[in-house]
Amino acid sequence: MQIHTNDLILESSPYLLQHAHNPVNWKPWNDTILQHAKTENKLIIISIGYAACHWCHVMEHESFENAEVAGVMNAHYISIKVDREERPDVDQLYMNAVQLMTGSGGWPLNVVALPDGRPVWGGTYFRKNEWIEALGKISELYKSEPEKLLEYASRLEAGIKNMDLIHLNKREVDFENLPTENLISKWSLGFDNDFGGNKHVPKFMMPNNIGYLLRHAVQKKDEKLLAYVNLTLEKMAYGGIYDHVGGGFSRYSVDEKWHIPHFEKMLYDNAQLVSLYSHAFSATHNPLYKEVVEETLEFIKHEMTHPDGNFFSSLDADSENGNGVLEEGAFYVFTKEELQLLLKEDFEIFKTYYNINDFGRWEENNYVLIRDKNDVEIAEKFSISTADLRKKRNIWKEKLLIFRNQRPKPSLDDKTLTSWNALMLKGYVDAFKVFQKEEYLDAALKNAQFIYEKQIQKNGALFHNYKNGKSTINGFLEDYAAVIEAFISIYEITLDTAWMKISKELADYSFENFFDEETQMFFFTSKLDTALIARNFEYRDNVIASSNSIMAKNLFKLSRFFEVQKYEETAEQMLKNILLEMENHPSGFSNWLDLLGNYQNNYFEAIVVGGDALEKVAELSKEYLPNSFIGGSLGESDLPLFKHRFVNGETLIYVCTDNTCKLPVNESWKALELIKK
Repeated sequence: MQIHTNDLILESSPYLLQHAHNPVNWKPWNDTILQHAKTENKLIIISIGYAACHWCHVMEHESFENAEVAGVMNAHYISIKVDREERPDVDQLYMNAVQLMTGSGGWPLNVVALPDGRPVWGGTYFRKNEWIEALGKISELYKSEPEKLLEYASRLEAGIKNMDLIHLNKREVDFENLPTENLISKWSLGFDNDFGGNKHVPKFMMPNNIGYLLRHAVQKKDEKLLAYVNLTLEKMAYGGIYDHVGGGFSRYSVDEKWHIPHFEKMLYDNAQLVSLYSHAFSATHNPLYKEVVEETLEFIKHEMTHPDGNFFSSLDADSENGNGVLEEGAFYVFTKEELQLLLKEDFEIFKTYYNINDFGRWEENNYVLIRDKNDVEIAEKFSISTADLRKKRNIWKEKLLIFRNQRPKPSLDDKTLTSWNALMLKGYVDAFKVFQKEEYLDAALKNAQFIYEKQIQKNGALFHNYKNGKSTINGFLEDYAAVIEAFISIYEITLDTAWMKISKELADYSFENFFDEETQMFFFTSKLDTALIARNFEYRDNVIASSNSIMAKNLFKLSRFFEVQKYEETAEQMLKNILLEMENHPSGFSNWLDLLGNYQNNYFEAIVVGGDALEKVAELSKEYLPNSFIGGSLGESDLPLFKHRFVNGETLIYVCTDNTCKLPVNESWKALELIKK
C-alpha cells in the first residue's frame, strides 16, 4: 500500500490544512491509515485541535514545524491529525482517556495509542523538549516491554467504557413534585453575584444554564433568581467578551468580570446567545438585549455566512499585529493614542463609557472595551440625552470598525457543520419570533433549505460537514438532535408541516441507527459507522446542550404533534435515567431541567386554525412562553392536532393541555391569558 508523506493537503478542514506543510508526516483519521498502523505494528500519535485554537498554533510552531521533532515522530510513529469539530466522536474518546490519565483535558489534545487505537499516554500542550523526551521513552518501552503498555491500555479501555454508563431507571417517578427548588439552591452556591455567571475562571457563558434559570425564575416568580439572570446577561453584554465594535461574542473570559476574552469567535456560542438574549428580551423587554441580538446577527451576516445560506464555523483568536507576527487579540484591541486620534473631542465620553482606564486596560497599553455603567448614567454625567448618546455611540462604532478592518483579519474556519448550523438557524428563528424582522426569517429559511438539500442523504441520513460542495462525514447524534429542534422551530413560525414531517423522519432514522434498547438512550455514533474502542452516550449538558437532552425535548414535542406514544414514553424514560446524576450536579443538566419543567408546569399546545393563522402565530410568538408549543393550519387538515377544528371564515385559537382544550378564542391576547394564568 502506498502511504504518502503529509496527506493533509488533500483535506478540506482549515485546521488540517494548517498542518499540511509541516515536516511531520501527518495523516487524516480514516480506516485506511488505522489499518496501516495495525499492519506495520506501529504506535500512533493522535493530535487533536481546531482552527481557532491559540495553543494549538503555539504547539504547531514550537514542535510540529520543527525538523528534530518531526524526525522523532516520523521514525517511530504514525501521526494522525484530527479536527475535533469534524470528528467530535474521536475527540470525546481521547479526551475521556486523557481526563482519566491526568485529571484534566483541553486542546491541543495529544495522545499516544497502540496500533489498535487504544490510548496509553496523553496530555494537552507540551513544550518541544517535553514532547521529544516523552515520545522517545514510549517508543523504547514499546520495543523493550510492550506487555506493560498492553496491560495499561486494557485497564484504560475499561475505564473509558465505564465513564458514560447509563442505567435504565425502572422506578416510578413523580416529575411534578421533584424538588427543583433544592436543586436551584444547591446550584446557586456557585453563582457570582457581583459579575454574574459562575465564580470560577475561566468563565464560560453557558447559554442553556442561563436559559433554564430564566425560565424557572419567570415561572416561579423568583425575583432574586431573575435578578441574577439579568445581572449575568448584562455583565456579559457589557464585558470585553462581547465585541462592542463588530458584534458577537468570544468563546470565554479569562477573568471574573468578563473583560479579557479568549478572542476566538465560535458559531455555536453566538447561535445560542442569540436565542438566549431573544428569550430574555421577550421576558423582560430590556433594550440592551435587543441591541445584542441585532449586533450579533449583523456580525453573523457579514462575517460567518456563505452566499448559499450556510454558516461558517469560527474566527481565530490570533491575527497579525503591526509587526506581522501572529498575536492573540491583535485585531480587537486599541491603544489610548489610537482612540484619541479617531474620536477627537468625543474621546472623554468614550473613555468613561468603555473604561479607557485601569479597569479596561489589558496589557502593553492595549485596551479591551468594557462597560460598567448604563446609558442613563453616562448621559446624566455628561449632560446629554440618551438619544444623543446612542447617536454618538453609533458614530464611534462606525469609525472604529473602519479603522479595525484595515488590520489583518483573523483566519476564518469556513467549513460548515450541520449541528452548529442548526443552532444558528434556531437563533434566527428565535430572534424572528420576538422582533419580527423578515430578514431573520429569510436567513433561517435559506439555511434550512441548505441543510435539507445538501446535508440529508438519499437514505435519510445526515452529513456532519460540508466544504467546497462536498460532504464527507456521516452525521452524529448532535446533528440529528439540533436539526430536528431547528426544523420544529421553523414550523412554529411558518406552519409549513413539511418541516415537522422531515423532523419525524430524522427522529425515526435516529431510533433505527442510534437508539439503545437496553438503556433507552441514543448513542452518539451511528451503528453504520466504523466502531471506535468505545461507543458512548453524550448526556451531560455543557456549553452546548447534550445531544440526548435535545433529542428528548424533540421527542416530547413530536409526541404531541403526531400523537406517537413511543416518542412520549422514550422522552420520559430518558429523563428518568439521568435524575440521580442531575440531583448531584444540576448545572450539568440544565437542558434536562428544562424538559423537566414541561412536566412540572402546565404544558400548552396553542393551535391556531384559519385564514389569519400566521398573523395570530406571530402575535403569540412575541411572548415569552417556554411551556408551550405553537402550531396551526390555514385550512382543513387531517393531522391529529387540527382535525375538525377549521371553521370557514374564522380564525380560532385552541389552548390545550393534558389532552384537554379550552373553548376556542379568536384573539391572541385571550389565548395568552389562558396560557399565562
